[in-house]
Amino acid sequence: MRIAFIGAGEVAVRTAELLIARGHEVIIIENDQEKIDDLSDNMDCSFLNGDGSKPAILREVGPEQTDVLFCLTNSDQANLIASLVGRSLGFKRVIPSIQDPEFEVICWELSLKDTILPSRTISRYLADMVEGLDILELSTVIKGEARFFSFIVDEDKGKTVAELDLPKNAKVACYYRDGKFSLADDSTKLSKGDQVVILTHSGSLGELRERWAPKSSGQKRS
Repeated sequence: MRIAFIGAGEVAVRTAELLIARGHEVIIIENDQEKIDDLSDNMDCSFLNGDGSKPAILREVGPEQTDVLFCLTNSDQANLIASLVGRSLGFKRVIPSIQDPEFEVICWELSLKDTILPSRTISRYLADMVEGLDILELSTVIKGEARFFSFIVDEDKGKTVAELDLPKNAKVACYYRDGKFSLADDSTKLSKGDQVVILTHSGSLGELRERWAPKSSGQKRS
């Protein structure tokens, strides 16, 4: 297969490396020439310097010869524009990434049904891992100082997620109740026995452990 990436961020590069190792042809479109120079010495793929949302740049990639176009810049708006341009040029499959869930409805209205929401994707695969399905190696998306922390609700029963008063760089990703996986938002009310999964910075683990014994009975430490 021939796969194109718009953006050379960490997720794009790691995904590209995996695809290259599996024998696929990869081309990466990146605005920053210095980043291309850094990557080109270590990656066996093609690079194109330019704005991936511009029709002229995407035409150079060869839409009819490309199986998948990933739009993985750090801008939701840029990814959506690039997706629409790519689709209009004839790319067989277009996959944008968005961080803001408010754009999800727009993506569906635009028939961009392969849109990726990273936080939701991580939560879904966490659920799969609990059920013994090793579909995704989380190290490909959870890197650097990002960590997961889990606790069982006991003394915090009846509280909403917002009332947990987590560190500013920690966020509840999902929870399990009676073995069933659910996404959480600030209004989610917790019940005794719920398993709560938090995505956090490694620097906040100590504070979280002071409040909850990790993966234990849920009793707070004194």
